[in-house]
Amino acid sequence: MEVGDRAGEGKANGNLGNAYHSLGNFQRAIDYYEQHLSIAKEVGNRAGEGHANGSLGVAYHSLGNFKRAIEYHEQHLSIAKEVGDKAGEGMANGNLGNAYHRLHNFEEAIEYHEKHLSIAKDVRDRLGEGNANGSLGCAYHSLGNFKRAIEYHEQNLSVAKEVGDRAGEGDACGNLGRAYCRMGELKNSLLFKEQHLTISKETENLVGQGMASYNLGLVHELSGSLCKALNFHRLSIKHFNQTRRLLRSEDAWKISFRDTNQFAYTALWRALLKNGEVDEALFAAEQGRAQALTDILKVQFGVDEEVSSAVATETFSAIMKCLPLQTVFIALEGNTISFWLLRRESGIKFRQKEIENGSADSLMASTLKQIGAGTVVRCENRSVHRQRNDFSSNREDVEETFLSVSDTNLQPLYDVLISPVADLLEGDDLIFVPDGPFCLAPYSALSDSLIIRTVPSLTALKVISSAPNDFNSKSKALLVGDPCLKEITYGTGGPMYKQLPFAEKEVDMIGELLQTAPLTGENATKAEVLKRMKSVSLIHIAAHGDDEFGEIVLAPNPDRTSKIPEVEDYLLTMNDVHAVRLQAKLVVLSCCHSGQGEVKSEGVVGIARAFLCAGARSVLVSLWAIDDEATLLFMKNFYQHLADRKSASLALHHAMKSLRETKEYSAIKYWAPFVLIGDDVTFEFGPQGLEKNETSSKT
Repeated sequence: MEVGDRAGEGKANGNLGNAYHSLGNFQRAIDYYEQHLSIAKEVGNRAGEGHANGSLGVAYHSLGNFKRAIEYHEQHLSIAKEVGDKAGEGMANGNLGNAYHRLHNFEEAIEYHEKHLSIAKDVRDRLGEGNANGSLGCAYHSLGNFKRAIEYHEQNLSVAKEVGDRAGEGDACGNLGRAYCRMGELKNSLLFKEQHLTISKETENLVGQGMASYNLGLVHELSGSLCKALNFHRLSIKHFNQTRRLLRSEDAWKISFRDTNQFAYTALWRALLKNGEVDEALFAAEQGRAQALTDILKVQFGVDEEVSSAVATETFSAIMKCLPLQTVFIALEGNTISFWLLRRESGIKFRQKEIENGSADSLMASTLKQIGAGTVVRCENRSVHRQRNDFSSNREDVEETFLSVSDTNLQPLYDVLISPVADLLEGDDLIFVPDGPFCLAPYSALSDSLIIRTVPSLTALKVISSAPNDFNSKSKALLVGDPCLKEITYGTGGPMYKQLPFAEKEVDMIGELLQTAPLTGENATKAEVLKRMKSVSLIHIAAHGDDEFGEIVLAPNPDRTSKIPEVEDYLLTMNDVHAVRLQAKLVVLSCCHSGQGEVKSEGVVGIARAFLCAGARSVLVSLWAIDDEATLLFMKNFYQHLADRKSASLALHHAMKSLRETKEYSAIKYWAPFVLIGDDVTFEFGPQGLEKNETSSKT
């Protein structure tokens, strides 16, 4: 930098990135890699630009974002071919193979790794040759060919020792240990895994130490040494948590990293159950839930670190004090569902249930298919189908295609989610902490007698309930309905979305109750909604929702740069909501699919989670496409009960019951998709709308 060597400065940034990456500090590594890439572009160093792209790809791979990693590696491969960098070309092929491996495309991964191996031999790149052998070994391991995997890993180990690559030597030992474990050769497995841990400590590789500790725990677990297994599983989680903390405020990175290392948390609570430590198993399972969300909530609600982490460390009696009512915590491993029923007065009770004839995924899919969830409701449903050209659910010529169904179609879900603990339940109120595919189950619809809501984790519930009393706004509402969408068109000029007349009636009805003028039509712009949502106590949005993440279509911003609105001009995204600091006690997303998103170890990552992250105490969402007119009737009943000072969960219960008892909308598809997530809030409506002396949240 002193002598003005910009190319050297770029390379130095790349080397610093490598150092931070080896220490598990992926955020700092990416910062340096991006500076390397920027400088390489500035000085026209195409080879350096390629290597920077490759380094960024490796960093995003470590975070579990394999699709983004592939994008960077493809750029590296293209540039390497352009500048004739054969070694770089081989490396890019190898990294692409690693990413496709993590996406379970093993055959394609092997093709890339064989290209890498061939190029490495041609250019006499011994380190690359060793890495290619190791990657091929991992691919054949995933295909169940453990003998061939061992052959490749042994070659990798030999080369790593030859070139003095201690980190590569450690990885090769770890991979050999895994393969020998799968072959039942536990002594050999233990030997190699211990070497992996030793080398990972020597190289200060936190992720390597986490992986080595986890694998050692598995070997001891299989050998029947549960005490040793538990020690290593706890050590594994300790190292992964240390790495996660280095990611600081990067929410998406934390989600990916946690999802990539889910196995460690599962291994710990599974081993604890084997050891008869039921309560400790619950704490271990909870420790891995909604970690990134909890980190954000601690900041949003201003809750002390010690308070927010209490569920994982406090005594049994202290945990019970933070629970407002009986709670069922679910943990899923394979086809086995573990249930912990927590009640303040009677402690923790444990049950397990095996899913028969299928998996959790297949059970959810078959149930939703039977009740018609996600299929066409009417020509004016509130659904958005992103990246599709037909938008058929919004056309007038669509015919209704729902099956004639009855409540019995929910019986399979009831049998696996409610029935195992039904005899333990006392009273009507129940909180679920779901897991895996069951995060998208319509819990509120599974029982006529139970009043159910869900929370992402016990810790998240404790953080929300520990928030200061003056955190949430005590008055004002934002009501948004039927934004004007006529400017959003196909390339041919035709309208992309139909208007939602009953959505407008819905917010008009709520507006009369709250003495609040709603935002509708051309006034319901994305900019105006974002501006107003910051300071209100209640947010209600009735609009089209995206079927992937529940993101919401609003009227385009009037001050956009282009005549034809771009997606960012009208789509309310997760990132948009994340950036806002809310004071809302309740957010009602009266849109199709507002409870949808990617199901991760973190939970459902979609628009509902974004509102929780932004500070909302409670969010009411729908899990699938909802009927425009039926939802008007549903929300009318919901707000009538909310106005009678009933809690949000009880108002939801009554609204579902009211729709179920109608002739036209008694089918499950109409009333079952609604789920309340988070706290159970209560309002006091007066002659002037929302009164400032609202009752507090029900805790």
